[in-house]
Amino acid sequence: MRHFTNVRDIGDLQAAVAEALEIKRDRFAHQYLGRNKTLMMVFFNLSLRTRLSTQKAGMNLGMNVIVLDVNQGAWKLETERGVVMDGDKTEHLLEAIPVMGCYCDVIGVRAFAGLTDKKADYNEEVIGQFIRYGGRPVFSMEAATRHPLQSFADLITIEEYKKTERPKVVLTWAPHPKALPQAVPNSFAEWMNATDYDFVITHPEGYELAPEFVGNAHIEYDQRKAFEGADFIYAKNWSAYADPNYGLVINKDRAWTVDTEKMALTNNARFMHCLPVRRNMIVTDEVIEAPTSIVIPEAANREISAQVVIKRILEGL
Repeated sequence: MRHFTNVRDIGDLQAAVAEALEIKRDRFAHQYLGRNKTLMMVFFNLSLRTRLSTQKAGMNLGMNVIVLDVNQGAWKLETERGVVMDGDKTEHLLEAIPVMGCYCDVIGVRAFAGLTDKKADYNEEVIGQFIRYGGRPVFSMEAATRHPLQSFADLITIEEYKKTERPKVVLTWAPHPKALPQAVPNSFAEWMNATDYDFVITHPEGYELAPEFVGNAHIEYDQRKAFEGADFIYAKNWSAYADPNYGLVINKDRAWTVDTEKMALTNNARFMHCLPVRRNMIVTDEVIEAPTSIVIPEAANREISAQVVIKRILEGL
C-alpha cells in the first residue's frame, strides 16, 4: 500500500480486520519493519486520540516519530497557488511539503475542511498536495471529507462486539453548538457500505450527506423509527452539505440527542462515538456511561487501525 485515504486503499475488509486482531494480540511483532525509519505526523488541526494512537502505532513498529503542529511550531503556510504572499503567511506548502519529505519515510496528515469552499474541501486540496509533492507515502489522519483511520477502528470494534453476522448499524445525527465537517459521517458511511451490514442513516431534513458517501444506506428522517431493532448506534454531528447551506448549522434540535428512551427502542444496542463528545448535546450522561457504551474500546482500536495502515505502508517501501 502506497497511500491511505479511503476504504478502497485497505483492500479486502475481512483480511484487514483479521490482520488488526492479530496485531492486537502482539503489537510489537513487526518492529523490524520500522527500524531506522521515520514517521512524520503533520497536524493542521487539534488532536488527542489521533495524535496519541498514531504515534504509539509508529513506535510499536519500531519507528522514530516526528510530530509537527503547523499552527504552533512552524511558519504560517500558504496553501493556494497563484496568490501574492504579502500577508502573514511566510512559506508556501509547495516548498514545505518536499522539505518535510526529506526528513522522513512516511507522512501522516491531519487537515480539516474549511467549511467555506465546498469545491476546495471535496477536492481534498491539502492532503492531495502532500501526495503529489511529498515524495513519500501519505496517509490521512483526517482530511476534509474522510477520517479513514477512525472508520477502520469503528469497523474493528463492531466486528469485535457484534452478536449477529449482519447487525443493524445506525448512524444518527445529533445536535452540536458549532459547525463540524462531514468527514467522520462520510467516512463511516463509506466503510459501512463496504460491508454487508444493515446500514441506516438518520438525520433531520437538510442534513443529507453527499450521495457518493450515502451509497446504498437507507435514509430515515424519523430517528426513533431508525433506532428500532438496532444493534449499534453511532452518534455524530455534522454541518449541512447541500448548497446554499454548506458548512452551516441549520438545526440544533435537542430532540435528536441520544438518550435512554431512544436506546430502549434498540436491540440493546452498543453506543459508539468517535470522541470528543459534547455530553447532553450529542448523548446523555446515562447513555455514554452505560455498560453498552463502547466509546473507550472504540478509541483504543485507533492504535490498531493506525498500526495496520503504517505496517502495510512499510511493507511496500
